Amino acid sequence: MALLERSEWYDIARRTEWTPGYVSDDELYPEGHSGDYDIPGEAWSTYDEPYKISYREYVDIQRQKDAGAYSVKAALERMDLRSKVDPGWISTLKLHYGAVSVVEYNAGLMESRFVRWARSPGMRNMGTFGMLDEIRHAQLQLFFPHEYVPTDRQFDWAHSGMKSNNWGIIAGRHFFDDMMMTRDAVSTSILLNFAFETGFTNLQFIGLSSDAANAGDFSFSKLIQSIQSDEARHAQIGTPMLAMMIENGEKERAQRLVDVAFWRSWKLFTILTGIPMDYYIPLDKREGSFKEFMQEWIVTQFVNSLEDLGLAKPWYWDIFLADIDEHHHGQQLGTWSWRPTLWFSPAAGVGPDERDWLEEKYPGWNDTFGKCWDAIIENLKRGDIGRTVPGTLPIICNMSNIPIRRTTRWSTTGGSTTSARSPIAGSSSRTRSATPPTKRSLIACSPARSSPPTSAVCCSTWASACSATAVATPTTTSGCPPTSRVPTRRRRTDRWQHSHSR
Repeated sequence: MALLERSEWYDIARRTEWTPGYVSDDELYPEGHSGDYDIPGEAWSTYDEPYKISYREYVDIQRQKDAGAYSVKAALERMDLRSKVDPGWISTLKLHYGAVSVVEYNAGLMESRFVRWARSPGMRNMGTFGMLDEIRHAQLQLFFPHEYVPTDRQFDWAHSGMKSNNWGIIAGRHFFDDMMMTRDAVSTSILLNFAFETGFTNLQFIGLSSDAANAGDFSFSKLIQSIQSDEARHAQIGTPMLAMMIENGEKERAQRLVDVAFWRSWKLFTILTGIPMDYYIPLDKREGSFKEFMQEWIVTQFVNSLEDLGLAKPWYWDIFLADIDEHHHGQQLGTWSWRPTLWFSPAAGVGPDERDWLEEKYPGWNDTFGKCWDAIIENLKRGDIGRTVPGTLPIICNMSNIPIRRTTRWSTTGGSTTSARSPIAGSSSRTRSATPPTKRSLIACSPARSSPPTSAVCCSTWASACSATAVATPTTTSGCPPTSRVPTRRRRTDRWQHSHSR
C-alpha cells in the first residue's frame, strides 16, 4: 500500500483535537496555566505555525545533527584546544556554558507546558518538538565542556553554576525563571519564543558560530550550528500566537508583553554577547563590533517582525538605541573589576590595538571608558593589585538583578553636578544638586516613561567601579564620580561567593 504524501495528512494530524466530556473547558485549561486572554474557542484552531515538520522527519534530522556535532568533537579532542586558542575565547566559552547549559533543561520544561496547557493543537504539536530540542541542547552543552574539567575546574560551572548563589548566575536564573517558569503558556510563547529567541538568540547563535570558527574552535562552532537550526524552528511558536491576539482584540496586552520581554532580554544579552564580541574575541578574529551586529541584525530584523504584525516599537526604543553605544562597556569594566566573584577569568581586552579598535567603533571611548581603564592600568603597573578590586559590592537592580551602570558625565562646577542623563528614574533635569543620590534612586534600571531619551556620552560604571580602582579621588576629567557619591547596597555574602576553582 502506497504511503500518503505528507501534505495529504499533515494538517489533519496537527489539528487533532477533542471535546472534553467529563471536565469543563476551564478545568482542562485553567487560566493560570493556559492564559486568561479573551480569545474565542474556535479561534484556537486557526493557529498556523510557519515551520512544519512530522515526527518521522524530526527524528531523522536530529540524528544527523547529533552525528555531525559529536563526530567533529571526537575528531578534534586531541588538539588540546584550550592551550592553543586565545584566553579571551576561553573566557567566552566559560561564560556561555556556565550561564546557558542547565537553563536548556528549564527550557524543556517550558516547552512541555505548551504541550499540556496550550489551547491550540498546533501549538501543542510544536511544543512537543521544542521540548525534545531543549533536552538535546542541554545534553550537548553539558557534555562538550566536560572534557576540559580535568585541566580547568572552571568549566565545571556548566553543571554546577545554576545551583549556586553566585550573583551573575542569580541574574540569569531570575531572568529565565521570570520568562519561562512563572507565566501562562500564551505569555511565555511571546516573551521567550518571539521576543527572546526570534529577537535575540536565533541571530546571535549564527554570529557566535562564525566567531568560534574564526577563533579556531570548530567543535564549538559545530555545536552552535546544531542548536541554532532547532532554535529557528521553535522560535516560531510565538509569532502565530501574537497574530491571534491582535486579531482578537488583545493587541494592547501583546504590545506590553513584547515591551517587557525585549527590555529584559536586552539587559542580559548585553553581558552574554556584547562583552565577548567587543572584548573577549581576539582582535584579528572579529568580524564587526557588537554595535554593528545589533544595528544590522537585531534592530532591523526585530523591527521588521513587529511591523509585519502591526505592532509598534517598544516605547523606550530611543533609550535602547543609546544603550547600544554604552551599556556593555560599563558592564565590562564591572565584570573585570569584580573578577574574583565570577566563575570564569574575564579578559580585559584593552591593549593598545584593542583600544584603537574600540575608539574607531565607538568614537569617544578613550576619553570616557578609557579613562577608567587608565586608572586600572596604572595600578597594575605599580603592582597595586588591591586597587583593581573594589572593596564594596555593586548596587544591584531589583528588576534585572544585574549591577546598575550609570552613564553620566560628572563635572563639578559651582557646587552642582552636570549629567548627560540623570541617573534618577523619572528625572529630566540637566543640572542636579551635588547631594549624593539616594539609595532608592539608584535601584531601578528600567527606563522611566517620563525620562527624555538623551545621548549619554560618558561613564560611571557599576556604581563605583572607576573610583574604587583609581589611584586617587577621580578628578573632573576622569568621567567618574567620587566614591562618596555612590551608596553601597548590601546583599547576603553568599550571593557574592568566589569561584571554587580559584
